[in-house]
Amino acid sequence: MGRRLSAIFFDVDDTLYSTTEFASRARQNAVAAMVKQGLRLPVEVVRRELDEVISEFTSNYPNHFDKLLLRLPQVSWAGTNRALIIAAGIMSYHATKQELKPFPDVLPFFEEVSSKADVPLGIVTHGLEIKQAEKLLLLGVVPYLHPEAVFISDQVGISKPNPKLYSRACARLGLDPSEVMYCGDSPAHDIDPAASLGMITVRVRRDNRFAHQESTTPPTYDITSFDELIPMLREDFELALDA
Repeated sequence: MGRRLSAIFFDVDDTLYSTTEFASRARQNAVAAMVKQGLRLPVEVVRRELDEVISEFTSNYPNHFDKLLLRLPQVSWAGTNRALIIAAGIMSYHATKQELKPFPDVLPFFEEVSSKADVPLGIVTHGLEIKQAEKLLLLGVVPYLHPEAVFISDQVGISKPNPKLYSRACARLGLDPSEVMYCGDSPAHDIDPAASLGMITVRVRRDNRFAHQESTTPPTYDITSFDELIPMLREDFELALDA
């Protein structure tokens, strides 16, 4: 008799898609659009300053491009309405979102589990409510998710790595944490807090900033692709998934 699995929850950023790659491309496109609109500085100079702004004010700060222009010499945009330069950067950044794609292994895994196993799929993610919800829609994973199993830290009022965020998700669905799997890439923000509740943890070791960091508590499973998780679910939990 296999171990009982009542649900699988997922982190979003750098677990379901490459946040690092997307952010770099979107910022580069935004800076190029600002220069094209009349900002008279080399793209690489503006990009370095934008990266500093984001580092100092965090990625969720709503006025990156306004702050960027404040830090650049006024002569670099004199003669052009600064609002047009800022708007060009914002528009280009948001246009890049339409290119957002999940890692190649994500949708096949969601399709396989949702169609062949009686195990609800859900999300526990850190970030702003609408921003994270938009990512889920763009990534195409929403049709596979249990409608009551999407938990966004900003919406819940509890931030990662507080274990209460994971506990709230399990409690809302009436699930025993020991029967719930959580998949994430961050040792400190995903694996350790989930493990502290006794959840089944899956370290998704993507090629990102966390790739060589280790969690305090070893994960139950350590994978580089969701393809590797299929046989584990089949063998350890007796889910009727294809080989």
